[in-house]
Amino acid sequence: MQNALGKVLAGRRVAAVGGGGRLDITLDGPVTVRVAHEFVIATPTEVDHFFPALTLRPSGALLGLVGRTLGAARVTMAGGLELAFDGDAVLSVPPHAQVAPWSVVTPEGTVCAGLAGGEVAWAEEPATPSG
Repeated sequence: MQNALGKVLAGRRVAAVGGGGRLDITLDGPVTVRVAHEFVIATPTEVDHFFPALTLRPSGALLGLVGRTLGAARVTMAGGLELAFDGDAVLSVPPHAQVAPWSVVTPEGTVCAGLAGGEVAWAEEPATPSG
């Protein structure tokens, strides 16, 4: 399943970041990474810790993601999400015991989502016709 996430996200350019009650990272395609709880973004020069529930206003390192390409994406063993962007920026979303902290959404629906307790839900692969 990890490969499915990489196929959906890797190589996509960040078109926009939006805030409010959650962080939305809109990638070309369109694909959106939604973060509903705390996260950390680290660059070679700074580390910022955010809590979207406290009304997030994208600035600094977050706005610096616009135009960058997502190089790799992975779900951690604990159920968190890590996104690596060109220019050495990394966004990490830890799992949460009571909140579904992140999801990856396309126009067709949710590809995968981190659920409360560190579980991860994956969209079912469409059945391929035999024959």
